[in-house]
Amino acid sequence: MTVNSFQKTIDLLHRGMDASLVRRDVIANNLANAGVPNFKRSEVNFESELKRALETEKLRPALELKLTDPRHIPNWRERDYREVEPRRVLDYVSASRNNGNNVDAEQEFMLALENQMMYTLLSQSAAFEFGQIASALR
Repeated sequence: MTVNSFQKTIDLLHRGMDASLVRRDVIANNLANAGVPNFKRSEVNFESELKRALETEKLRPALELKLTDPRHIPNWRERDYREVEPRRVLDYVSASRNNGNNVDAEQEFMLALENQMMYTLLSQSAAFEFGQIASALR
């Protein structure tokens, strides 16, 4: 299925807003469990995976091997950005307090603020895109 520029832009904005909602829930869960011993905070991995998927569209090799059997392994495979989903990842590497919990409330509040600003930016961008279409139709 071919996707035009407007469809792709709106789809990417929509996916970014969905990831922000997942991130909001993860941050709320981290804050709710800030005092629980041995609780490990989670974070959401989305933007980096989306970037990798989008970059595969540009990285087609000069010589692409022809596959004559479904068991052959291709030398390149384009990754569809529509298959990328937000993933919750446990954070085992950040420093823990004496009780084993690694949630820093200040950091989580800053992440929540950053996430809210990103959601606002994405929603304003989507409104702008639809405004451009409305303007063209007038």
